[in-house]
Amino acid sequence: MKTKLIYLQPTPVRIWHWLNALGIVTLCISGAQIRFPEFISICGNYRSAILLHNTAGIVVALSFSFWFFYYKLVSGNLVDIYVPKVQELSNGLMKQIFFYFYAYFKGAASPFHATPENKFNPMQKSAYLAVMFVIVPLVSLTGIMLLNIGPLRQMLLVIGGLGVVATLHFLLACVLGAFLVTHVYLATLGSTPLAYFKPMWTGWEKVEHHHEHEPPHGAATDNVH
Repeated sequence: MKTKLIYLQPTPVRIWHWLNALGIVTLCISGAQIRFPEFISICGNYRSAILLHNTAGIVVALSFSFWFFYYKLVSGNLVDIYVPKVQELSNGLMKQIFFYFYAYFKGAASPFHATPENKFNPMQKSAYLAVMFVIVPLVSLTGIMLLNIGPLRQMLLVIGGLGVVATLHFLLACVLGAFLVTHVYLATLGSTPLAYFKPMWTGWEKVEHHHEHEPPHGAATDNVH
């Protein structure tokens, strides 16, 4: 079957993706050492782990702001890209779950084909909606509160105290870490284990050419069979 190349990931998105990924991995490692210093010492001493964790947290928060600014104000398609429509959930969610957990291992093709206007399948959109609009903002907010205990003392007391905020921050971080592991695993379920990684380096993704006479605007064809 013929394939085509589509420009799926613009340069600003690729830069944000890898900066964000590095920041989250750093947060997970340094946060694990802060939480379990008797078992983990990857980041040097305890003080170094805290400094690295705080720095990475600021970077991820700024990265999140860049992500929101780009998709909301520059490309203008934040909702279309990340918020699943009712029709997508009713018609595509179970198909995609079935593909990931069963059909893929039988050699079946994915029921979803990415386009620049619709990058993510219904399952991805549902996960990203929860992560990018709920988990990341809450992790950032609780992190900011822990960074500013003195100035935000009254606010901390209102919501239950330092222990409540620290526990919530840790639990949300665990959810984010679990998502990261799942995200990497699902990214290997392409036509090859690296097929979904390449667009985040080059911007271009190879997809099946379903519309022979109507190539999308800006798409470059590739005569690979």
